[in-house]
Amino acid sequence: MKIGADSLPDDPVLLKALVLQLQEQIALLRHKLFSPKSERSPEDAESPQLAMFNEAEELLEEAAGGSGEAEVEEVVAPVKRRGKRKLLLAELPRVEIVHELPEPERTCACGACKQAIGEEVSEQLDIIPMQVRVIRHIRKTYACKACESAPVTADKPAQLIEKSLASPSVLAMLLTTKYADGIPLYRFEKMLNLLRDQLLGYPVLHCDETRLQVLHEPGRDPAAQSWMWVQSGGPPGNPVVLFDYSTSRAQDVPLHLLADYRGYLMTDDYAGYNAVAAQDGIERLACCAHARRKFIEAQKVQPRGKIGRADMALNLINKLYEIERDHKGSGDLERHAVRQQRSLPILEQLKAWLDKTQPQVTAQNALGKAVNYLASNWSRLVRYVEGGHLPIDNNRAENAIRPFVIGRKNWLFSDTPKGATASARIYSLIETPKANGREPYAWLRHVLERLPAANSIEDYEALLPWNCPPISAS
Repeated sequence: MKIGADSLPDDPVLLKALVLQLQEQIALLRHKLFSPKSERSPEDAESPQLAMFNEAEELLEEAAGGSGEAEVEEVVAPVKRRGKRKLLLAELPRVEIVHELPEPERTCACGACKQAIGEEVSEQLDIIPMQVRVIRHIRKTYACKACESAPVTADKPAQLIEKSLASPSVLAMLLTTKYADGIPLYRFEKMLNLLRDQLLGYPVLHCDETRLQVLHEPGRDPAAQSWMWVQSGGPPGNPVVLFDYSTSRAQDVPLHLLADYRGYLMTDDYAGYNAVAAQDGIERLACCAHARRKFIEAQKVQPRGKIGRADMALNLINKLYEIERDHKGSGDLERHAVRQQRSLPILEQLKAWLDKTQPQVTAQNALGKAVNYLASNWSRLVRYVEGGHLPIDNNRAENAIRPFVIGRKNWLFSDTPKGATASARIYSLIETPKANGREPYAWLRHVLERLPAANSIEDYEALLPWNCPPISAS
């Protein structure tokens, strides 16, 4: 916002409102610049236009403990743990490589000898033919106990792809599979069609999208933004995750992807879903997590130590989530009954608070934006109580698209539309078995061994992740 002296309002009331708005923006900016990354919103590192609805980035930072890195980090006390990601499979053998400071660097400037006080541990997958193991890089941390000089951690050898879980052996295997052995993706087409049939056949579906840069798209500038769309759904116990690449974020994309779908559609409030949601047989749900995040933003700029309106809204929303957590493992009928008995009264309280508060807030500040978002999406936000099988938020799609966001931080862009389309198919074939509790490499190896002999629909259906027996990765 650019404001010149000649554009300041003459009305003292308007001038005061403008000052308050600017103070709030400054407070949010300070929070974004200096707070831990796990507390920042997804808009922090992007322009407002590109950041809209890119909640996958926010979830990625939360999952990574604010590091934004794809590498597993485990820090041994007393050094603070940098990440929250799960370690690689515990049953895999470990090869430990210890990195220590060179002898000359162990002598402190004060003349005393530095002693090891901790270590940072990171893991990456290593593949040897017929063997999978994990290499543990242990970087010793040294400090001088004779003075208060800063601790020093030993360096790790330069990696082919920094912050990646993949060692050179893994990358070599992937390159060999794709380019030397020429595994044809068309062999997976029938399986992908079966997965889409499964996805569209269940009456609850989540959608989300995130940007993708493709350098060589005909008739488009290399800096132009393309999009990767994700759809997540399928019956309980047989989840499906499908990715689709498009140059557009317009409404014709979901109209095409969901042309044969009928049921409940969970999305954020991006207008690109309006056309498909307006079709007969589709009932649109709104994401409560989005509404909650906006009140968290409003909470950040409240006066410290005071209970504000954002706290009141968050208290009620958190109660709704507490009910969902308490009955996560319940059946649909029980969950529906609980929602009718416990969630509906809380929603009524929230609606009464909303009706009272909305006329009292300005649309320009963070609280006003949160209140207006809640009001404009209210009818879709409360629909989840109509059935026990309906979701309260769109976290399923956001979690499904997170691995793509992690990968994009490493490879940054696709070269051609063909490559982007191939990436969408591969991500579908990786994330769907993961969602079904299958180890992706083992499942892919199992499928690749049997695809040449598959001739009928029954043969392909037998290879779907939920139809395969437990497969060892070794």
